[in-house]
Amino acid sequence: MFGQFIDVKPKRVRLFIKPYCGWCHKASNWLDQRGIDYEQIDVIADESAYDEMIRLSGQELAPVIDVDGEILADFGPDQLARFWQQLEKKNGRLESR
Repeated sequence: MFGQFIDVKPKRVRLFIKPYCGWCHKASNWLDQRGIDYEQIDVIADESAYDEMIRLSGQELAPVIDVDGEILADFGPDQLARFWQQLEKKNGRLESR
């Protein structure tokens, strides 16, 4: 077992979305296709979530993803893939379920 690479799973993945947002749907699909567990938060239905998204990202645009405190805002699938790769390098390997 020594020397084997240990997978590190993120503790918390939250995706802040707006229901009519095409990029938000693409982000959800990207996470779903990789079997990544996440909480989807509709910032239109929840004003406090909208305020939190702005506080975390500094902007009103969606989607915003929060992975254990690492924030990516207003992104498409390519940016999400690069962000996830950077997190994997930083934290070992983020494990999909």
